[in-house]
Amino acid sequence: MFDYSAPAELLKGRVILVTGAGRGIGAAAAKTYAAHGATVLLLGKTEANLTQVYDEIEAAGHPQPGVIPFNLETALPHQYDELAAMIETEFGHLDGLLHNASIIGPRTPIEQLSGENFMRVMHINVNAMFMLTSTLLPLLKLSSDASVVFTSSSVGRKGRAYWGAYGVSKFATEGFMQTLADELEDVAAVRANSINPGATRTSMRAQAYPGENPQNNPAPEAIMPVYLYLMGPDSSGVNGQAFDAQ
Repeated sequence: MFDYSAPAELLKGRVILVTGAGRGIGAAAAKTYAAHGATVLLLGKTEANLTQVYDEIEAAGHPQPGVIPFNLETALPHQYDELAAMIETEFGHLDGLLHNASIIGPRTPIEQLSGENFMRVMHINVNAMFMLTSTLLPLLKLSSDASVVFTSSSVGRKGRAYWGAYGVSKFATEGFMQTLADELEDVAAVRANSINPGATRTSMRAQAYPGENPQNNPAPEAIMPVYLYLMGPDSSGVNGQAFDAQ
Protein backbone atom coordinates (compact mmCIF):
# COMPACT_ATOMS: atom_id res chain seq x y z
CA MET A 1 0.00 0.00 0.00
CA PHE A 2 1.24 3.53 -0.78
CA ASP A 3 2.88 4.84 2.39
CA TYR A 4 1.66 8.30 3.35
CA SER A 5 0.18 9.68 6.54
CA ALA A 6 -1.91 12.80 5.90
CA PRO A 7 -2.15 15.64 8.43
CA ALA A 8 -5.72 16.15 9.70
CA GLU A 9 -6.14 19.52 7.94
CA LEU A 10 -4.20 18.63 4.80
CA LEU A 11 -6.90 19.97 2.45
CA LYS A 12 -8.36 22.75 4.59
CA GLY A 13 -9.82 25.53 2.43
CA ARG A 14 -9.43 23.58 -0.81
CA VAL A 15 -12.19 23.08 -3.37
CA ILE A 16 -11.98 19.68 -5.05
CA LEU A 17 -14.23 18.19 -7.73
CA VAL A 18 -14.61 14.39 -7.82
CA THR A 19 -16.26 12.62 -10.76
CA GLY A 20 -18.12 9.37 -10.18
CA ALA A 21 -18.53 10.50 -6.57
CA GLY A 22 -21.70 8.53 -5.88
CA ARG A 23 -20.13 5.18 -5.04
CA GLY A 24 -16.97 3.07 -4.94
CA ILE A 25 -13.59 4.79 -5.04
CA GLY A 26 -15.15 8.16 -5.95
CA ALA A 27 -17.37 8.18 -2.86
CA ALA A 28 -14.47 7.08 -0.65
CA ALA A 29 -12.23 9.81 -2.06
CA ALA A 30 -14.91 12.47 -1.64
CA LYS A 31 -15.50 11.54 2.01
CA THR A 32 -11.77 11.30 2.69
CA TYR A 33 -11.09 14.71 1.14
CA ALA A 34 -13.94 16.23 3.15
CA ALA A 35 -12.59 14.64 6.34
CA HIS A 36 -9.30 16.44 5.70
CA GLY A 37 -10.97 19.83 5.32
CA ALA A 38 -11.87 20.14 1.65
CA THR A 39 -15.08 21.46 0.18
CA VAL A 40 -15.88 18.61 -2.19
CA LEU A 41 -17.99 18.96 -5.33
CA LEU A 42 -19.73 15.63 -5.91
CA LEU A 43 -20.23 15.01 -9.62
CA GLY A 44 -22.09 11.97 -10.93
CA LYS A 45 -25.08 10.86 -12.93
CA THR A 46 -27.20 9.36 -10.13
CA GLU A 47 -28.45 12.09 -7.82
CA ALA A 48 -29.66 9.65 -5.13
CA ASN A 49 -26.13 8.25 -4.74
CA LEU A 50 -24.60 11.74 -4.58
CA THR A 51 -27.16 12.79 -1.97
CA GLN A 52 -26.25 9.82 0.20
CA VAL A 53 -22.55 10.78 0.11
CA TYR A 54 -23.52 14.40 0.79
CA ASP A 55 -25.55 13.33 3.84
CA GLU A 56 -22.64 11.26 5.21
CA ILE A 57 -20.22 14.17 4.85
CA GLU A 58 -22.70 16.56 6.50
CA ALA A 59 -23.42 14.13 9.34
CA ALA A 60 -19.70 13.84 10.02
CA GLY A 61 -19.49 17.60 10.46
CA HIS A 62 -17.13 18.20 7.54
CA PRO A 63 -17.33 21.22 5.17
CA GLN A 64 -20.63 21.29 3.27
CA PRO A 65 -20.14 19.61 -0.12
CA GLY A 66 -21.80 20.50 -3.40
CA VAL A 67 -23.93 18.08 -5.43
CA ILE A 68 -23.60 18.23 -9.23
CA PRO A 69 -25.81 15.76 -11.14
CA PHE A 70 -24.04 15.49 -14.49
CA ASN A 71 -24.18 12.72 -17.11
CA LEU A 72 -20.80 12.41 -18.81
CA GLU A 73 -22.30 10.18 -21.51
CA THR A 74 -24.84 12.73 -22.75
CA ALA A 75 -23.40 16.12 -21.71
CA LEU A 76 -23.03 18.68 -24.50
CA PRO A 77 -20.20 21.22 -24.76
CA HIS A 78 -22.34 24.10 -23.48
CA GLN A 79 -23.16 22.10 -20.33
CA TYR A 80 -19.45 21.86 -19.50
CA ASP A 81 -19.21 25.65 -19.93
CA GLU A 82 -22.20 26.12 -17.64
CA LEU A 83 -20.60 23.83 -15.05
CA ALA A 84 -17.39 25.87 -15.09
CA ALA A 85 -19.34 29.12 -14.82
CA MET A 86 -21.31 27.79 -11.85
CA ILE A 87 -18.13 26.71 -10.03
CA GLU A 88 -16.49 30.07 -10.69
CA THR A 89 -19.55 31.95 -9.40
CA GLU A 90 -19.91 29.82 -6.26
CA PHE A 91 -16.27 29.14 -5.37
CA GLY A 92 -14.08 31.42 -7.49
CA HIS A 93 -11.54 28.75 -8.36
CA LEU A 94 -10.77 25.03 -8.17
CA ASP A 95 -7.86 23.42 -6.27
CA GLY A 96 -8.32 19.83 -7.34
CA LEU A 97 -9.95 17.58 -9.93
CA LEU A 98 -10.15 13.81 -9.49
CA HIS A 99 -11.11 12.00 -12.69
CA ASN A 100 -12.60 8.85 -11.23
CA ALA A 101 -15.71 8.14 -13.36
CA SER A 102 -15.37 5.49 -16.06
CA ILE A 103 -17.08 2.39 -17.40
CA ILE A 104 -15.64 -1.02 -18.28
CA GLY A 105 -17.78 -1.88 -21.28
CA PRO A 106 -17.77 -5.42 -22.69
CA ARG A 107 -14.72 -7.57 -21.91
CA THR A 108 -14.41 -9.35 -25.20
CA PRO A 109 -11.95 -9.95 -28.06
CA ILE A 110 -11.53 -6.82 -30.20
CA GLU A 111 -12.81 -8.82 -33.17
CA GLN A 112 -16.18 -9.19 -31.40
CA LEU A 113 -16.35 -5.68 -29.95
CA SER A 114 -19.01 -3.53 -31.61
CA GLY A 115 -18.13 -0.05 -32.77
CA GLU A 116 -21.00 1.29 -30.69
CA ASN A 117 -19.63 -0.25 -27.49
CA PHE A 118 -16.08 0.88 -28.27
CA MET A 119 -17.18 4.46 -28.89
CA ARG A 120 -19.36 4.57 -25.76
CA VAL A 121 -16.44 3.56 -23.52
CA MET A 122 -14.08 6.00 -25.22
CA HIS A 123 -16.64 8.78 -24.98
CA ILE A 124 -17.17 8.43 -21.22
CA ASN A 125 -13.61 7.50 -20.28
CA VAL A 126 -11.68 9.79 -22.64
CA ASN A 127 -13.78 12.44 -24.42
CA ALA A 128 -15.67 13.52 -21.29
CA MET A 129 -12.41 13.56 -19.32
CA PHE A 130 -10.91 15.86 -21.96
CA MET A 131 -13.95 18.14 -21.96
CA LEU A 132 -13.97 18.43 -18.18
CA THR A 133 -10.21 19.06 -17.98
CA SER A 134 -10.06 21.64 -20.74
CA THR A 135 -13.12 23.49 -19.44
CA LEU A 136 -11.98 23.56 -15.81
CA LEU A 137 -8.29 24.28 -16.43
CA PRO A 138 -8.73 28.08 -16.23
CA LEU A 139 -10.31 27.63 -12.76
CA LEU A 140 -7.46 25.34 -11.66
CA LYS A 141 -4.94 27.93 -12.83
CA LEU A 142 -6.53 30.44 -10.42
CA SER A 143 -5.37 28.25 -7.52
CA SER A 144 -1.96 28.73 -5.91
CA ASP A 145 -1.50 24.95 -5.78
CA ALA A 146 -3.79 22.79 -7.92
CA SER A 147 -3.79 19.08 -8.74
CA VAL A 148 -5.44 17.03 -11.48
CA VAL A 149 -5.51 13.30 -10.72
CA PHE A 150 -6.38 10.75 -13.40
CA THR A 151 -7.55 7.20 -12.68
CA SER A 152 -5.60 4.64 -14.68
CA SER A 153 -5.35 0.86 -14.57
CA SER A 154 -2.73 -1.85 -14.94
CA VAL A 155 -4.32 -2.59 -18.34
CA GLY A 156 -3.63 1.02 -19.31
CA ARG A 157 0.09 0.46 -18.78
CA LYS A 158 0.46 -2.94 -20.41
CA GLY A 159 -2.12 -4.15 -22.90
CA ARG A 160 -3.97 -7.34 -22.00
CA ALA A 161 -6.28 -9.51 -24.08
CA TYR A 162 -10.05 -8.98 -23.81
CA TRP A 163 -9.84 -5.63 -22.00
CA GLY A 164 -10.88 -4.01 -25.27
CA ALA A 165 -12.07 -0.44 -25.16
CA TYR A 166 -11.41 -0.07 -21.42
CA GLY A 167 -7.72 -0.89 -21.77
CA VAL A 168 -7.38 1.42 -24.76
CA SER A 169 -9.18 4.21 -22.86
CA LYS A 170 -6.75 3.88 -19.94
CA PHE A 171 -3.75 4.06 -22.27
CA ALA A 172 -5.34 7.26 -23.58
CA THR A 173 -5.76 8.48 -19.99
CA GLU A 174 -2.05 7.99 -19.29
CA GLY A 175 -1.14 9.75 -22.55
CA PHE A 176 -3.47 12.64 -21.80
CA MET A 177 -2.02 12.99 -18.29
CA GLN A 178 1.55 13.04 -19.62
CA THR A 179 0.72 15.57 -22.33
CA LEU A 180 -1.07 17.86 -19.88
CA ALA A 181 1.71 17.53 -17.29
CA ASP A 182 4.34 18.49 -19.86
CA GLU A 183 2.33 21.54 -20.94
CA LEU A 184 1.85 22.66 -17.32
CA GLU A 185 5.49 22.13 -16.27
CA ASP A 186 6.99 25.46 -15.08
CA VAL A 187 4.02 27.30 -16.61
CA ALA A 188 1.22 27.01 -14.03
CA ALA A 189 0.79 25.98 -10.39
CA VAL A 190 -1.16 22.93 -11.61
CA ARG A 191 0.21 19.39 -11.62
CA ALA A 192 -1.15 16.25 -13.32
CA ASN A 193 -0.56 12.65 -12.24
CA SER A 194 -2.29 9.28 -12.51
CA ILE A 195 -3.23 6.56 -10.02
CA ASN A 196 -3.72 2.87 -10.70
CA PRO A 197 -6.04 1.83 -7.84
CA GLY A 198 -5.31 -1.89 -8.26
CA ALA A 199 -7.78 -4.61 -7.26
CA THR A 200 -10.31 -2.88 -4.99
CA ARG A 201 -13.64 -3.98 -3.52
CA THR A 202 -15.98 -2.12 -5.89
CA SER A 203 -18.95 -3.01 -8.08
CA MET A 204 -16.81 -2.36 -11.17
CA ARG A 205 -14.25 -4.90 -9.98
CA ALA A 206 -17.05 -7.41 -9.34
CA GLN A 207 -18.33 -6.81 -12.87
CA ALA A 208 -14.87 -7.52 -14.31
CA TYR A 209 -14.15 -10.53 -12.08
CA PRO A 210 -17.50 -12.11 -11.16
CA GLY A 211 -15.86 -15.28 -9.82
CA GLU A 212 -13.53 -13.49 -7.43
CA ASN A 213 -14.09 -13.23 -3.67
CA PRO A 214 -14.39 -9.46 -3.12
CA GLN A 215 -13.27 -9.84 0.50
CA ASN A 216 -9.77 -10.63 -0.78
CA ASN A 217 -9.45 -7.06 -2.08
CA PRO A 218 -9.02 -3.93 0.04
CA ALA A 219 -11.99 -1.59 0.49
CA PRO A 220 -11.74 1.77 -1.34
CA GLU A 221 -11.04 3.51 1.99
CA ALA A 222 -7.83 1.49 2.39
CA ILE A 223 -6.22 2.88 -0.79
CA MET A 224 -6.78 6.56 0.03
CA PRO A 225 -3.21 7.53 1.13
CA VAL A 226 -2.03 8.16 -2.46
CA TYR A 227 -5.26 10.05 -3.25
CA LEU A 228 -4.60 12.36 -0.30
CA TYR A 229 -0.92 12.75 -1.12
CA LEU A 230 -1.58 13.86 -4.71
CA MET A 231 -4.33 16.33 -3.73
CA GLY A 232 -2.38 18.00 -0.93
CA PRO A 233 0.59 20.39 -0.80
CA ASP A 234 3.07 17.61 -0.01
CA SER A 235 3.00 16.57 -3.68
CA SER A 236 3.64 20.09 -4.95
CA GLY A 237 6.16 19.80 -7.78
CA VAL A 238 5.28 16.14 -8.47
CA ASN A 239 4.09 16.16 -12.08
CA GLY A 240 3.60 13.67 -14.89
CA GLN A 241 4.03 10.62 -12.66
CA ALA A 242 2.12 7.31 -12.66
CA PHE A 243 1.38 6.06 -9.16
CA ASP A 244 0.11 2.73 -7.81
CA ALA A 245 -2.30 2.88 -4.86
CA GLN A 246 -1.21 -0.61 -3.74
